Amino acid sequence: MFVPSILHHRSCRFTCSSFVPDTFGVLCWNVYKKNTKHLRFQPFLQQLTKEQEIDFLLFQEANFRDDKHFTLPNFAFDAAANLEFRGEFYGVLSASRVEAKSAQAYLSEGRESLVGPHKSLLLSAYPFEDGSKLLVLNVHAINFRENQRYHKELERFLELMKHHKGPMIIAGDFNSWNKKRIQKLHEIREELELSTVPFKPMDKVKSFMGNHLDFIFYRGVELLDFKVHKDHGISDHHPLFARFRKKS
Repeated sequence: MFVPSILHHRSCRFTCSSFVPDTFGVLCWNVYKKNTKHLRFQPFLQQLTKEQEIDFLLFQEANFRDDKHFTLPNFAFDAAANLEFRGEFYGVLSASRVEAKSAQAYLSEGRESLVGPHKSLLLSAYPFEDGSKLLVLNVHAINFRENQRYHKELERFLELMKHHKGPMIIAGDFNSWNKKRIQKLHEIREELELSTVPFKPMDKVKSFMGNHLDFIFYRGVELLDFKVHKDHGISDHHPLFARFRKKS
């Protein structure tokens, strides 16, 4: 259960675009395992992707088993499992209108407890038409561990991303629920020269003790718009949306 039999899952049932458009939308959401269980999930997602012109869906705590579990037209997906139960897998899932040029799934080095699960990460690269790549790291950070272990896991993000010179996005549920975690997260962000999508307290981003847990960080692209979608009744986290334009 806590060590999945298959770590990296992939599906591309539909005809996808060849390149990331110069202007693209990203939705980041901890779906709380509701993406296959909640009757409103698929209609809500279909409406949202159409209205907001979303090109990337970055889910945490997603449920996936095979391509039947993700049937949004013209989206391919890669997923990294951290849990397996009765033939179904749970973890981070990155879906996109452009099939990833490469994708690598990772498990956290530490576990949530001595006998608990790891957390999963997914690093994906998507091509722009000019030959450059958009690097995307989908994160569900370790939670119920001491700050030292949390900091070590964040250092791994830096190792994975630091050699990429082009555009990048790091997004997800960072479980950054105290000041030391927030401080370390922003140290890593600064080292990677990332900006933060500036969601406000009134946006009701999932938080604990006044500290945001969910973030979208970016580099090499221009932020055009952003929004938190609150009226869904599906997960205890709200979907974060951001629209970007590639810098010339």
